[in-house]
Amino acid sequence: MPIPLYQAKAEFFRTLGHPARIRILELLSERDHAVHELLDAVDIEASNLSQQLAVLRRAGLVTQHRAGHEVVYSISVPEVRDLLLAARRILLGILDDQGSLRRELQDQRLAAEALPAS
Repeated sequence: MPIPLYQAKAEFFRTLGHPARIRILELLSERDHAVHELLDAVDIEASNLSQQLAVLRRAGLVTQHRAGHEVVYSISVPEVRDLLLAARRILLGILDDQGSLRRELQDQRLAAEALPAS
């Protein structure tokens, strides 16, 4: 029996739910990277990088190939780039809304403090 789509989506988002995996996908969205390049850019231990890449491979989000003596990783699903950009736009919108709310509350607080005491 196939799993419901909402469960598959939840599993997909759990796969994305690690900062190192997001960073790896961001880097691979720009271009293919050799493992040593990812290691330098992600700033985690080699064994942890290997584990995170394995999770992304099992999920079908990245592929690997050999180029000479190097292992090079690529995004296997181009829509991941769109998802990362959408997440960025969502987060920037939320932060902007929170900043507006914070400024509004501060303005209200300042206005209340300026009122004469009765």
